[in-house]
Amino acid sequence: MFKNRAVASILSSNVLLQLGIWVRNFAILLYVTEITNNDPLYVSLISIVEFAPIFLFSIIGGTFADRWRPKRTMVISDLLSALSVGAVLLAFIWGDWKAIFLATLVSSILSQFSQPSAMKLFKQHVSEEQLQSVMAMFQSLVAIFMVLGPIIGTFVYQRFGIEISIGVMGTMFLLSALVLTFLPKDKEKEASSGSKHFMRELADGFRYVWASKVLKALIGTFIMAGLAFGLTQPLNIFVAIENLGKSKEFLQWMLMANGAAMLVGGGVVMVIAKKVSPQKLLAIGMFGSMITTIGIGLSENVIVTMALMVLGGFLYPCIQTGINTLFLQNTEEAFVGRVNGVMLPMFMGFMVIGLSLSGILMKGISLPGVFTASGILFLVGSLFLVPLFKLGRKETKTVREAPIKGGL
Repeated sequence: MFKNRAVASILSSNVLLQLGIWVRNFAILLYVTEITNNDPLYVSLISIVEFAPIFLFSIIGGTFADRWRPKRTMVISDLLSALSVGAVLLAFIWGDWKAIFLATLVSSILSQFSQPSAMKLFKQHVSEEQLQSVMAMFQSLVAIFMVLGPIIGTFVYQRFGIEISIGVMGTMFLLSALVLTFLPKDKEKEASSGSKHFMRELADGFRYVWASKVLKALIGTFIMAGLAFGLTQPLNIFVAIENLGKSKEFLQWMLMANGAAMLVGGGVVMVIAKKVSPQKLLAIGMFGSMITTIGIGLSENVIVTMALMVLGGFLYPCIQTGINTLFLQNTEEAFVGRVNGVMLPMFMGFMVIGLSLSGILMKGISLPGVFTASGILFLVGSLFLVPLFKLGRKETKTVREAPIKGGL
């Protein structure tokens, strides 16, 4: 896989971006909590500027990604992110500390254009036999930085301060842009933006998803998984405190075990990728997450809980790899950006809903009750996949002409 220029360049770029993003996230979080004396308004604003662009720009960015050359889009996005970081650093030095929020906002917006472009390049340059392995490797990188990212980000900030941390972020974006120049040349047919009717193309993306059995099933799974993850994510600290009788610091060991298991799980998925269909992989991940989630909520034993955290982390790559593989296998290249733009907000949106409801539900039905409800949502999400087991590894399209012609 590493002999493939597109794979090597995108994965190398992703490593650099992950470094920059984790340094950014923790440096800004720690700095804001210090300067505002833990003001929850400013702390919550960090999450708002990070996640709001996903709702506002995901489908827009995906539509433009389908119109523009993917290599050029990714390089320009990283360069603009680096330039914005430079401007933010100057504003910060001149005394406006709130400008640091702009660095997160701009890079988050631009990622909504570059991320679907990366998916388009995977679609173009990776064979179907290798696609699931590449997606597993992509997920493994996320797992690595879930473990190492907080450590690196905290170290850089505490050792060098906020100015250097912002500078590191900008440097990582610049290096990522440099690495992406080694991508294969964009296809000539993508030099044209095609139809100039942007709103029609955007609407075609929704129609394309609705016309596909596989993509509709994935959206149902996305919604259930997002809601399930959202319900439990803020409550893990109460698992440590209430169920296990530990201090809040014990949570870091739970999360590190979970993240390390994700890395191992990603490696296993890469090995078995050619033997297991993506729908089976996704179903295993969803059904296994149901068991581990309910178990974590009910367990009052440290060893049992840690074992379930490890198992849950091990199975998580099955979910992400299965979803991404099914998405790319069953989406024509011309619609990759728009389909990505339709599906991603579904997951993030319902995860935010889950985050909002978790505390309320915990007070109303108890901690084990919320984890059990989350497990049931994973089960419902796996049921959406049942019709997909009747299909082969790739769905035959029957809706190609209408969206491309824009005549629906």
